Amino acid sequence: MANQEKSSLQPFPLGEKIVLLRWVLIVFSLLVLVAASWGIGRLTFNPDNRVFFASNNPDRLALDALEETYSKSDGIVFIVAPKDGRIFTQTTLSLIEDMTKRSWQLPYSRRVDSITNFQHTFASDDDLIVEDMVNNAVNMGDAEIQKIREVALGLPEIVNFLISENTDTAGVWVNLALPGKSTEETLEVMRQGRVMIDELSHQWPDIDFHILGSVAVDMAFAEASENDIKTLIPVMFVALIAIVGFSLRSAVGTVVTTSVIVMSGMTALGVWGWVGIPLNSVTVVSVIIVLPLSVANCVHILTSFRHSIRRGLNPRLAVIETLRVEIVPITITSVTTTIGFLSLNFSDSPPIQELGNIVAIGVSAAYIYAILFLAPMMAVLPARGGSKGVPKVTVMDRVGDFVVARRWPLLVGTSVLIVILTAGISQIRLDDDYLKYFDDSYPFRQSTIFMEQRLTGVNSLEFSLPGAGDQGIAAPEYLQDIESFANWFREQPNVTYVSVLTDIIKRLNRNLHGDDPAYYRIPESREAAAQYLLLYELSLPYGLDLNDRINLSKSQSRFSVFLADIAAVETLELATRSEQWLKQNSPNLAVQATGLSVVFGRITMRNMVAMLLGTLLSLLLISGILIVILRSVRIGLISIAPNMFPAAVAFGIWGYLFQEVNLAISIVVAMTLGIVVDDTVHFLSKYLRGRRHHNLDVEGAVRFAFRSVGKALWVTTLALVVGFSILATSGFLLCAITLVAALVADFFFLPPLLMWLDRDKSMDERESA
Repeated sequence: MANQEKSSLQPFPLGEKIVLLRWVLIVFSLLVLVAASWGIGRLTFNPDNRVFFASNNPDRLALDALEETYSKSDGIVFIVAPKDGRIFTQTTLSLIEDMTKRSWQLPYSRRVDSITNFQHTFASDDDLIVEDMVNNAVNMGDAEIQKIREVALGLPEIVNFLISENTDTAGVWVNLALPGKSTEETLEVMRQGRVMIDELSHQWPDIDFHILGSVAVDMAFAEASENDIKTLIPVMFVALIAIVGFSLRSAVGTVVTTSVIVMSGMTALGVWGWVGIPLNSVTVVSVIIVLPLSVANCVHILTSFRHSIRRGLNPRLAVIETLRVEIVPITITSVTTTIGFLSLNFSDSPPIQELGNIVAIGVSAAYIYAILFLAPMMAVLPARGGSKGVPKVTVMDRVGDFVVARRWPLLVGTSVLIVILTAGISQIRLDDDYLKYFDDSYPFRQSTIFMEQRLTGVNSLEFSLPGAGDQGIAAPEYLQDIESFANWFREQPNVTYVSVLTDIIKRLNRNLHGDDPAYYRIPESREAAAQYLLLYELSLPYGLDLNDRINLSKSQSRFSVFLADIAAVETLELATRSEQWLKQNSPNLAVQATGLSVVFGRITMRNMVAMLLGTLLSLLLISGILIVILRSVRIGLISIAPNMFPAAVAFGIWGYLFQEVNLAISIVVAMTLGIVVDDTVHFLSKYLRGRRHHNLDVEGAVRFAFRSVGKALWVTTLALVVGFSILATSGFLLCAITLVAALVADFFFLPPLLMWLDRDKSMDERESA
């Protein structure tokens, strides 16, 4: 029987060579693994959220230019919220004094602003007195504290920034001068900040504390990434092993598949370690993406291998036959998946480019290990034979019969469903707030919500408003223009705080006119404004100068706007309206808005356009490959529909359910395109095999495809859907929806489409010839 089977097999020299050199290839694969994975020790991590922006990103360049002129926005914010709801008490003010002094001792601390060290100004005879608003609060009486409260609430520089309007919350703002030599700098500051807050929490149990700021954001990214590695990878392994084991019902196959999964992940990370680019909060999940992708080739090879064993072939012949049947489709799917992830290089965001490259390395490694390790291993490991009796009717046989019998209702029904679901795309809107990358379980996110509700906004718009040359910011017309701009912003909804130079100028003008409230206005002469500023600056203590608000030549001033919790699209709309206001009302000041919120929002829009181009080019390339490899223009063109629709359907479902789209979601189409093609390729390859090699009609070829590859398709899809769902973020959830839609399309849309459009068998035979 075995001789008869062997004589009926078609020769496949490559498969024979792989079996002949099986031990050499196994050892070679292990050596490649060792060499590649050695690079894992070279991996580093960069928690900086600005890695999302390329060095030549115009919005980042604008933000960098502003921060180089004034001061960088690196910092940490401590929120103080007494449980009795009163900031202006001896106890709470003493605490804030202590926090302010301690904050100066934090690593890289350059400036500390709080209600206690706010530089209060007032007139004493003909002198301008500048001093801390609160000095030695422990010795202050209630009347003195009440007077300070009244003064503070009358200053727009303080309210909704250093204290809340109802005086139940305060903020201590620490600006940092990070050298930028090590990614550990921000983490070091955050660790010491937490130690300080822990100590203060024990000393003042009746006061709640929160930590925010760019340093807290970086720490949150680092901790989220570490948490992903510690929790998601083990869960992913257990889920994948369970799926593979249940589907293959083979301990040997499960162990070998698990080995390929591990080897692929280690190779991807190791090669990246040798490349020398640090991981970040995006690329750290790359290995988790590689793991389920590594399953597909293994499942297809082992399913075909098991079928050959049941035909009575010995393991070596079964491996040769399996490679003959499967090497073309798994090569195509590996190439298309790699192309899909490499298309992420069209992204405007470096971490997304790097994610695509790491996963592409992992997918390539998974393909190599499937051919050069898994196949040789199956040739040397024991495999149970099977009976060649009457084949059992499987679930996939029933599915094939159902699809053939109901082809027209399925074709019409799925087409209508695709149109209805795709229409949901119209409901999608942009909302890319990097602070919302974290759910409410993270303390940082809880603190963000608290600050937005109790003190001020977290997101901001920044402007560097130019004057007319050196000392130009003292000109009355300049001051009137920026005052009008500030008033316009204060009338806009969702604006919580505006920092503008005129608030200081008006205060000084009042002070130097005997604190007469009538003089709380812009000085009438340029000389007066310049003198007031100079006098004020000479009186300021070290670390509290105005260099973070005005440049050295006094030709520009910084204008900052803090925003409530609004969608990214609303932030961008406000930025656009503010730029238009400047052009119409103060053309000499017309500049673009910047700030992290603006940069993140604009990169999402830019990224969508770039990824659309990348996806279209990938689709054209993949379609061309399919036409060449499948040797049929008609089948290649038919394959485009089930490859395009899943992502459109997934985005439509997303539009109906969630509406909001961010940077992560903008890459889903490109990321899933290559994966979606996999199912189509395997189904079409088996369909064409039935048509060409078994001379089946269209209906018979569809049944043959379901029987041959249907189970493997749902197993690999299940592994991928479970894998992406475990990642639990919105972008990967959309990937899971896309893959489910792809399987549905390949089972219930593609076969009826084939039975409609591929009726002419002689034409198909001529094309293949």
